[in-house]
Amino acid sequence: MRQIGDVINEMIEYYSGDVKRINHFLKVYSYAKTIGELEGLDKETREILEVTAVVHDIGIKVSERKYNSSAGNYQQIEGPLVADPMLTKLGYERPFIKRVCYLIAHHHTYTNITEKDYQILVEADFLVNLDEDKASGETIQNVYRNIFRTAAGKSILQNVFRLKPQV
Repeated sequence: MRQIGDVINEMIEYYSGDVKRINHFLKVYSYAKTIGELEGLDKETREILEVTAVVHDIGIKVSERKYNSSAGNYQQIEGPLVADPMLTKLGYERPFIKRVCYLIAHHHTYTNITEKDYQILVEADFLVNLDEDKASGETIQNVYRNIFRTAAGKSILQNVFRLKPQV
C-alpha cells in the first residue's frame, strides 16, 4: 500500500542535510493538502496533488549541478527525470507518475492552467515562496490578483499575509 509518508521519507533522504529544501517541500505539501481538501478534490486527484507537492522541486539538485542554477525552467526540465524512477520504485503506476511528472514540468509555468491539481500546486508553492522570499506587499497583492484562482487558496493567502479582501 502506497503512503505519502513513504514519498516524504524518500525526499528527506534525497535532500539529506538540506533543511531549507526539506522544510520547503513539507510546507508546500501542507498547503496543497489543505487547499485540495477544502476545494473538494476527489481522492485520486488529491493523491496526485499531494505527491507532486512533495516532489515538485526534485530537479533542483541536478539543476544546480548541471546548470549552476536552481531556476524554475531548469527544475521543470530535470525534475521529471529524477521523480519518475523514485515514484516507480515506490510502487506508483505509470499514469499516476505521468501526471506527477507533467505537473513538475510545469510548476513554474503560470499560463494556461486549466486543471485544479495544477492550480493548487502553483498556489501552494507561491504561499511558501512569498514568505521565504520575504515578498513585498505589492508583490503579494499582484500574485493574489494574477495567480490565485481557488477560493481556499485566496482565503489562505489573505489570512497568512493579512491582505484586505479583494473585490
